[in-house]
Amino acid sequence: MDSTGRRRNPYELTEETPVYVISVAAQLSGLHPQTLRQYDRLGLVSPDRTAGRGRRYSARDIDLLRTVQQLSQTEGINLAGIKRIIELENQVVALQQRVAELQAAVEGAAVTMQQREAAVHASYRRDLVPYQEVQQTSALVVWRPKKAKD
Repeated sequence: MDSTGRRRNPYELTEETPVYVISVAAQLSGLHPQTLRQYDRLGLVSPDRTAGRGRRYSARDIDLLRTVQQLSQTEGINLAGIKRIIELENQVVALQQRVAELQAAVEGAAVTMQQREAAVHASYRRDLVPYQEVQQTSALVVWRPKKAKD
């Protein structure tokens, strides 16, 4: 199922679909296959595995390989630093998804609350007189009962 809850076509390719063998992934990323194996061992880019344990890379994995290479070569960041950057980026994505879920839940709760409030207002009796606040004064009223006549 996709993010909208609809059933996906099992033959539809997405950027997460693992389709590239290591030699093709190496060619697409501009890296040596041994570098890809090293990145896999270090946990930088972890491709899916086939039943025979062969690596299968997705388009997202290829992009990540390119990013790792760019951070390493251009920015001069070591592989441990790159791994931490990737972990933090993944954490940010997960947190953004959780925030979206929570926002949807809050919006749903607000709609439910408004519906319940409307139902309560609709149930009010219309023959009731609205309550009005009585102003208090400092006047003193003395009451004396009338004397009864025999």
